[in-house]
Amino acid sequence: MNTIICGLQWGDEGKGKIVDYLTESADLVARGQGGNNAGHTVIANGKKYILHLVPSGILWGNKTCVIGNGVVMDPVGLCKEITTLEEQGIPVTPEQLLISDRAHVVLPYHRELDAAREAALGDNKIGTTKRGIGPTYADKANRIGLRLADFTNEDTARKLIDIRLEEANDTLSRYGLPTFTTDQVLDEVRPAIARLLPHVTNVIPTLHKAWKEKKTILFEGAQGSLLDIDFGTYPFLTSSNTTAGGACTGSGLPPTAIDRVIGVCKAYTTRVGSGAMPTENEEITNYFHSKGMEFGATTGRPRRCGWLDTVLLRMAVMVNGVTDLAVTILDGLDEKETLKICVAYDIEGERHEFPPAARDGWDKATPIYEELPGWQTDTTKARSWDDLPENAKNYLNRLSELVGAPVSFIGNGPEREQTIIV
Repeated sequence: MNTIICGLQWGDEGKGKIVDYLTESADLVARGQGGNNAGHTVIANGKKYILHLVPSGILWGNKTCVIGNGVVMDPVGLCKEITTLEEQGIPVTPEQLLISDRAHVVLPYHRELDAAREAALGDNKIGTTKRGIGPTYADKANRIGLRLADFTNEDTARKLIDIRLEEANDTLSRYGLPTFTTDQVLDEVRPAIARLLPHVTNVIPTLHKAWKEKKTILFEGAQGSLLDIDFGTYPFLTSSNTTAGGACTGSGLPPTAIDRVIGVCKAYTTRVGSGAMPTENEEITNYFHSKGMEFGATTGRPRRCGWLDTVLLRMAVMVNGVTDLAVTILDGLDEKETLKICVAYDIEGERHEFPPAARDGWDKATPIYEELPGWQTDTTKARSWDDLPENAKNYLNRLSELVGAPVSFIGNGPEREQTIIV
């Protein structure tokens, strides 16, 4: 089975854990979008690994990992990540990690342009990680970006950077930010590019060969569906298609190659950065933060927390074509006496079961809740559906009914074995 794993909320759903768990039966693990603004935390063999660009399959050692054309790749950041993995005893060879020659490159001026854009927005800033992801995707759409293939000839890269810097430096100087020369850009990225070039190849034949040979391919999504450039809470979102379709356009495999889509969501809701979050709840936020939970893997920023929002999940299940749900951190709710599930929004007296497209609709959305009794029992030792408390089963069944997809996986702790197959 070729499977896409995608987040159904605003990212941070625990996709890395699900990918890591399913990688055991996979031959290839591919990433098709996003950049190092994403972070997957995986606990394996008692060690904690934080991954940003390298697919989680690298932790298994005998899998082929692919960074596809849809990813925007910071070469310096990726080299640091590889070095960290190697220091942790995880080899990253050119045979184990393949990088598409069509992947666009995040360059130093992209990070400063990201900062300039946020400064220009003032109080309406998006809350980006300032890793240069948005400006790199913008250059890609404007057909003025550089791909890894362009760096196989430095003269080509130099000419393209010369052209791009004319406009970039004008923008940066207006905001009092550092400007760049072409030599500065090349000097910063040259060692990293040289290190990565042995990994760079046309990955499309590799993926198609694996498909035709009926090998198992796992697509690892980054961020979440509510950050999708088309379907997310616009404009407070990322710059790529984080939904299932992005795995195909970002890798070169067609939709006909996909057998299953696993949508990952937490048993509650979290968000980092600006933008709407109707079920945000101060008491729940404080509860998780007091336990040292819900801080971003990439930036360490505290996450906003709230009750489970099935209005958002309902649409995410539809646009991704979710066949299976993976519900993570069920154990996070173990101590709660009463649980709430948002089943609809009230917007100016009208009930909405799907999220609004209009920006002002979010400001007027009031959650309509159902209440369910909690289980107030430690679920971290459960290893099967039957081991779960009855109220936990009822909560999961109601979630499934409301969003229209079956619960197939349950995460009840950070370790690999703390994953229940339903």
